[in-house]
Amino acid sequence: MDMLTEVAPSARSERTRAATASQASAAAEGQAGGEFLTFRLGGEEYGIDILRVQEIRSYEPPTRIANAPSFIKGVVNLRGVIVPIIDLRLKLGCDNAEYNGFTVVIVLNVRGRVVGAVVDSVSDVLELNREQIKPAPELSSSIEAHYITGIGAVKNGDAERMLILVDIEALMSSADMGLMDSIAH
Repeated sequence: MDMLTEVAPSARSERTRAATASQASAAAEGQAGGEFLTFRLGGEEYGIDILRVQEIRSYEPPTRIANAPSFIKGVVNLRGVIVPIIDLRLKLGCDNAEYNGFTVVIVLNVRGRVVGAVVDSVSDVLELNREQIKPAPELSSSIEAHYITGIGAVKNGDAERMLILVDIEALMSSADMGLMDSIAH
């Protein structure tokens, strides 16, 4: 009997590890579905992998950094960690970037680095299955479409809600961001 009680917990933890690994590998596949945090940039709705989101905070003006690109708003001190703040509206070419009561910062953990992304508002968390995700459209090479992993289509009554699914890790790791130079790709 003692041997059974010793084996059962380790078998249970092994099953838990296997289930967690299976979920992680499914989430890593771009088209496998999963949970997405949805947010608005201008008139469009976007979605990012919820596993990259650390927290959501109200927007506070960051400390500017000299000679930084316009989309890098500056840095904030988040519980002792200096976090660069990227305005995704400016980075992705939205018409305007107005700061109001709905403007929020999505704090992300990308390749072990904490980064803040300014968006117009956060909508909700949606679970999308494989059938709800359509392939990203093929666009001319002048458009940075390689950050788009797909288009999520969600039925909402008679209307269909379209989400642009973004590979936030690839976007934040891009060379023009200059944030991930010291981290191996």
